[in-house]
Amino acid sequence: MLWSAHEIRLFKKLNSPAKVQDFVNSVPINFEKNGETCMSPRRVLKTKSAHCMEGAMLAAAILEFHGHKPLLLDLIAKRPDEDHVVALFKVKGFWGAISKTNHAVLRYREPIYKTIRELALSYFHEYFTNDGKKNLRLYSDPIDLTKFNHLNWRTADKDLFAIPRAFNKLPHHKFLTGAQVRGLRKADKIEIRAGKLVDW
Repeated sequence: MLWSAHEIRLFKKLNSPAKVQDFVNSVPINFEKNGETCMSPRRVLKTKSAHCMEGAMLAAAILEFHGHKPLLLDLIAKRPDEDHVVALFKVKGFWGAISKTNHAVLRYREPIYKTIRELALSYFHEYFTNDGKKNLRLYSDPIDLTKFNHLNWRTADKDLFAIPRAFNKLPHHKFLTGAQVRGLRKADKIEIRAGKLVDW
């Protein structure tokens, strides 16, 4: 059996994307104090901590348990800002996303988006640095985690760095033209203050 009895009981309770998001929110942030990690969903449940990639994989595993495809989406920002990863799901033909973040923004997306691009664009105005620069630049094609079944991505004890590395080989799509980048306005001061709110 893939999942333990305890994991199955938990997953059965999380029988909607909204409930999955609530649970992922309750998991403390993994600040990687002892070095970088890319933990499987099972390890996340054991350690009770996750960063965005780990939280997205956990969400994808739970969604898969309920019949969804385990899909992730990569959002790429201009350096030195960090990238973000979310778990995708579809309800009645519309896309939504589950997101693990420590901040007030870049969170859950209702399943109301017709395309992946529409959904990815919904993160654009929230994605800014502490000085207000809007830095989101690219979004990936969805990646299906079943391609990594050979790594036991759901339950592995070892770190799964091969998965985030695989994002580099995916087609990525630009949000903006050069002229649009040059014309971007910074976020308002009140937005910047709100963006500094954290859960953990």
